[in-house]
Amino acid sequence: MIKRIFTLVAAIALLAACETASTTDSSATGSTTSVATSGTSTASSTTAATTSDEAADPAEVMKKEFTKVGTTVLFDFDSSQLSDYARRVLDRQAAFLKAEPAARIILGGHADERGTREYNLALGERRAAAARDYLVAKGVNAARIRIISYGKERPAAVGSNEAAWRLNRRAESMLN
Repeated sequence: MIKRIFTLVAAIALLAACETASTTDSSATGSTTSVATSGTSTASSTTAATTSDEAADPAEVMKKEFTKVGTTVLFDFDSSQLSDYARRVLDRQAAFLKAEPAARIILGGHADERGTREYNLALGERRAAAARDYLVAKGVNAARIRIISYGKERPAAVGSNEAAWRLNRRAESMLN
């Protein structure tokens, strides 16, 4: 009985170690520097991860690249004014969209839980429109951007405190 339990624990540990290695290797995207310092077992895993990335769906690869650019901009309470940080994120998004002319995005505007449903839907729309207008001013074709307001219906953080509310006052971009 103890032998079976030990075997089961060893198998779970081995699977957990394999899962951790593949996650780390795929984020490294086959860097030869990390392969040289990590050892031979990592090198074979990295080669496999690189091969699977090359065979991956181009749309999925583009989504991963877009996520690296930054997809969320935050707003102050009851505001749709873009902060300096929000402008920097949107600048990176604009550069990405210019480099990928086939890419289209959906900009979702969100609000925290305070206020009525109707008010928060209107505020979410203003936030998404502010982000869209900034991208258009940076040279992105407006036809490639669709906006939608979720109001308070899709919170990023659950809670009735300032930390949660701050994360929920946002505009999120996702590739369409």
